[in-house]
Amino acid sequence: MKKEITLTYAFHKSSSVVCVAFKYDEKLKTLVRSMGAIWSKSLKSWYFNASDFDLNTFYKQMQSYAYIHYKALQNNKPTEPKKHIKQKLTTTERETVKGFYHYLQGKRFSNSTLKTYSYLVAEFLVFHQQKEIKNKRAIELFIESVYVPKKISISTHRQFISAMNHYLNYIEADFKLDFRTDAPRKDNKLPNVLSKEEVIRLIQVTKNLKHRICIALLYSSGLRIGELLNLRLKDIDFDRNLLRIDMSKGRKDRYVPIAKSILPMLHNYINTYGPNYYLIENDVTKEKYAPSSVRTFLKRSLQVAGIKKYVSPHTLRHSYATHLLESGTDIRYIQTLLGHSKPETTMVYTHVQSEALQKINNPLDLIIEQFKHQQKNNIFIADKDD
Repeated sequence: MKKEITLTYAFHKSSSVVCVAFKYDEKLKTLVRSMGAIWSKSLKSWYFNASDFDLNTFYKQMQSYAYIHYKALQNNKPTEPKKHIKQKLTTTERETVKGFYHYLQGKRFSNSTLKTYSYLVAEFLVFHQQKEIKNKRAIELFIESVYVPKKISISTHRQFISAMNHYLNYIEADFKLDFRTDAPRKDNKLPNVLSKEEVIRLIQVTKNLKHRICIALLYSSGLRIGELLNLRLKDIDFDRNLLRIDMSKGRKDRYVPIAKSILPMLHNYINTYGPNYYLIENDVTKEKYAPSSVRTFLKRSLQVAGIKKYVSPHTLRHSYATHLLESGTDIRYIQTLLGHSKPETTMVYTHVQSEALQKINNPLDLIIEQFKHQQKNNIFIADKDD
């Protein structure tokens, strides 16, 4: 049976390239390598330099082994991507951001926070284009000129204020920001939640074993996507049916249960795929699985399941917490299972608890029932008088 090859443009090491994507196959791998293709760890694909690539030659040599999908090459021309933020910084600004990064490391922030805060400050420096930040108005101008027109999210805005507070401390500025007054109020959005029937349908339609175990674990153990992808084989305690979550959000370790119903599937997955270190790994490189890959197959499964709601991997965690609450689990236990520092964070699920909401008598239903009852009584009295 013929394999499938998809050709797309990409930009790699300051050059336009043609990526050659296919499911792992030793013969295809040997063929593309013999034609001069190079493996890219960052692209996770074989590629040719676009200037050296001839579609007709490639097609003739590969058509007997695989179906070639090349529409992306016909419909799109390679374009140079937007400059990375580092390329926009002057040498002095780059050194400043580097120093700020090390300053944050000294505060023992997580890697995620280090990257986010450094990026946000770098964006400000590119806009500001001055060596000295004299007052708060410089920061307000950045928000008005960049964040407002681009409709940047409230959460990013709040992160920026926090990052700038640390940056002002780092450069020993003469003024500080007040997070309570300078940061916008946090959105109080209710999470999207799947019904229990939708969760089952979503797992059932996901045929790929690796994808199915990802969805099942995200829901049944209430995991964040990062927690799932950071799981190592040694974090699985089959004797106690527990997963160990190391240094998650807020630098907390915790144990979460593995659903007994997915244990056979989990054993089957490990025996079939044979992961080396992480539980969920890339088939080819054996590296940690990418979050974008999880979002891609989840979107595909949702379409097959006919679920129209907006669903992200985190929605499965929300659904897990809500269903626990609906089944009568104490909210303090749910807080522990989710790894929340504050009970207020867990309390949000009381607002989406459908069974509790369904028990509330709607006033319109009560009025109609009362009206029907009065109508019956009127007919009864009229019949009696006759």
